[in-house]
Amino acid sequence: MKKKQSYPIMSGSVPLRCCRPCYNQITMFRKRYRKILVFFARVFFKIAFCDIFLSRIGLRKLSARNRTQRYVEAARSYRSLAIQMGGVLIKVGQFLSARVDMLPAEVTDELSGLQDQVPAEDFQRIRQLAESELGKTLEESFAEFEEQPLASASLGQVHRALLKETDMLQGEGVENIKQVVVKIQRPDIEKIIEVDISAFRIVTGWLQRYEPIRKRVDLPALMEEFSTILGQEIDYLNEGSNAERFWEIYQEKPGIKIPRVIWGKTTRRVLTLEDVYAIKVTNYREISEAGVDPGEVARRLFASYLEQIFDKEFFHADPHPGNLFVIPAEESPSGAWQLAFVDFGMVGHVPTNAREGLREAVIAVGTRDAGRLVQAYDKLGFLLPEVDLELLEKAEEKAFERFWGKNMAELREIDHREFMEFGKEFRDLMYEMPFQIPQDLLLLGRTIAILSGMCTGLDPGFNVWESLQPYAEELIKSEISGNWEVWWKEIETLLRSLLNLPRRMDGLLGQVERGEIKVQAPELQAQLEGVAKNLQGLTGAVLFAALFIGGMQLVLAGHTLPGYILLGSAFIPLLVVLFR
Repeated sequence: MKKKQSYPIMSGSVPLRCCRPCYNQITMFRKRYRKILVFFARVFFKIAFCDIFLSRIGLRKLSARNRTQRYVEAARSYRSLAIQMGGVLIKVGQFLSARVDMLPAEVTDELSGLQDQVPAEDFQRIRQLAESELGKTLEESFAEFEEQPLASASLGQVHRALLKETDMLQGEGVENIKQVVVKIQRPDIEKIIEVDISAFRIVTGWLQRYEPIRKRVDLPALMEEFSTILGQEIDYLNEGSNAERFWEIYQEKPGIKIPRVIWGKTTRRVLTLEDVYAIKVTNYREISEAGVDPGEVARRLFASYLEQIFDKEFFHADPHPGNLFVIPAEESPSGAWQLAFVDFGMVGHVPTNAREGLREAVIAVGTRDAGRLVQAYDKLGFLLPEVDLELLEKAEEKAFERFWGKNMAELREIDHREFMEFGKEFRDLMYEMPFQIPQDLLLLGRTIAILSGMCTGLDPGFNVWESLQPYAEELIKSEISGNWEVWWKEIETLLRSLLNLPRRMDGLLGQVERGEIKVQAPELQAQLEGVAKNLQGLTGAVLFAALFIGGMQLVLAGHTLPGYILLGSAFIPLLVVLFR
């Protein structure tokens, strides 16, 4: 009998022995690891040289030349690499493609293909894994099973199937369900994730060396959280439990459809769900042709997330277009159209220490209370210690005056020079950018950023104020109803102001008599020219800062401003900091 040949593999300083298939697989993983690092090393070197080094030696104009084209080429290369390699690279690309608040529109357009262009896995490998998990052949497990995948994602793919009669009668609430989808994990995905996360830990370590990034976000901690989330996503038993919890939340609300889990056909790597796939939420024409108003879809989607975040404190954290569908009235058991959610692998919990801050932020936005909004930022941990609170509050007031109540169509019509004036007025605040990203709010921030883009895509005139204000009013009612401490505090503040008014007026008149009241002159022309020069090539950063200061209200409204409106008070974009 011929002896199986083995190959030495180094693990630390200890040589191991391995057969040829294992050796080939490990070699493949090592090549994958190196390929990721080499790609990002090239991108970061180009950014460091063109956008940081050249600017610092006085060649800012040369640095700005062809900047957009450079980043489009980088995005195109990344998309090609992600499609070729799959795994975590797809996940990262999908996340970045939704960040119109963080990246130029040309870049997000390049990456958006990763939402739909994930190559399907070889069906024989999928069959082998599914049959191993279920303990039966697919023919024995299902009455019908489609080989062509319905959807292909980075971690698994989905196939349509029909349950057998015997399976349809098992389990409460399952007897009327025949059409199902079977989500099957990609083979070797756990090992691929481990390799990719190891490479991304090195990449984030490089980024962490850059001080503007390091003082605002703990990237190593972020990577550990991302790794934990991915581990939960590939546990389909966990995803099934999440789906059940959402079904319990919405079972009495016919406007939202959550699929039932078929537990008899579910394992850690195979998940069988009721088939609720219908019109993708981004197929605006099909939605309209089905007799559904896309604007109504946007409002229902937004309202469902307000409920998840503020009432249930448990939210669907992956609201990209492939996970949301509109079921037309004629296909819905309720007789009215429904909004359907799928893919419950990534869910979020509102941190205990953030609940009060989020509540305060919503009330502040609804009442246009700049001071209260700044206090909410502080409670949420958004502010760095050196922030000028008075200047920030003044900026918030100005933002409310200029932008409050406008829908996205109206925001797009705002003269570009108005943003520039805003930037000049608060240039110190924008240059300092005294904000940070609380680690426990990153998942919520990602969700809100994607959600805002989806609502705006469904309805370009979507008005976040109209949708948010009733919710803010309910929060205010619950705050003051029967709460005499709140009333007394407001009365006390008012009385104190009234008592101080004569003294302040007397002091003001005294200053007038002594000639101490002076009107400050505008900035010198030379100073304005200096500001304009510093702002040259940084229009995107100015827009981000202007709308960032606007707070949560614009986080929820700004998908279509091409690369200039940066949404979300907590979400300081790493690449924008590098651009600066």
